[in-house]
Amino acid sequence: MGKIKKRQQRQRERNQRRQNLPRLCPPVDNWDEDLPDGAEEQYHPPQLIRVNEINDIWMEIPRYVNHGWGMIWFPVLVLFLSSSWSVIFILNIVSSLSLFLSLIIFFSLFCFISFFIYCLKLVLFEPRGAPVRFNRKRQKVYVYEYHRRMFPWQRWHAEIKVFNWTDIHAERVLMAGHADWGHRIYCSVCKPGTVEVVDRFVLTWAVGSIFDAYGLWSHCCHYMEAKPVPTAPLLTDVPWSWTPFNTVRWPHELDKESTTAADEV
Repeated sequence: MGKIKKRQQRQRERNQRRQNLPRLCPPVDNWDEDLPDGAEEQYHPPQLIRVNEINDIWMEIPRYVNHGWGMIWFPVLVLFLSSSWSVIFILNIVSSLSLFLSLIIFFSLFCFISFFIYCLKLVLFEPRGAPVRFNRKRQKVYVYEYHRRMFPWQRWHAEIKVFNWTDIHAERVLMAGHADWGHRIYCSVCKPGTVEVVDRFVLTWAVGSIFDAYGLWSHCCHYMEAKPVPTAPLLTDVPWSWTPFNTVRWPHELDKESTTAADEV
């Protein structure tokens, strides 16, 4: 009975928090709720959605996007065939066109090919399930971020961000888009001892159940405080996302640091 009353009390506190203003400055866009920080303050039991690895030292959570990669491969194929046909056609007629019209056609072709290259780089090199690693021995969080540019001719690259666990707070966002509906958790990194946000990263893209979102954040808090957590995730399947390349490559030094305790280095 005590556990039921305790859970009801936490539910009332959660409802009260949702009526309050955001505590972080600035809040995340489309803010809906601040989540509690400590394991004891969680109002939902810990539960992983997906996991790549979990042991006594570190845990790695994949962050799969909600769109299907197969739906991108199809337009890539269409763009490739269209681009090839356009190049052949333009080369055959360009000699009979005025200079101005030729420039317009070549510029249009350049834009068309640029879009094709953008889509091709997206399906070939975009990391699948860009992970987040939690190292509870070091009390550090390692975030694998990928910087995609608007223009395909620019350099796209990965960056590993390292944060102290004590500086991280969670915010929940309710996504209401047609293709991205559900609850998304953002981890906001603040200056030590303040609520001033200096960086943010996504912990999970939109999930349909709010309890799955609560459970994931609760699991992270329990794990980092070395409390008992379940190791079996809700989902064990890997979304189809074929690419001939290994899209997640950790730098050697950070790979070693993020998977070992400080006294093992």
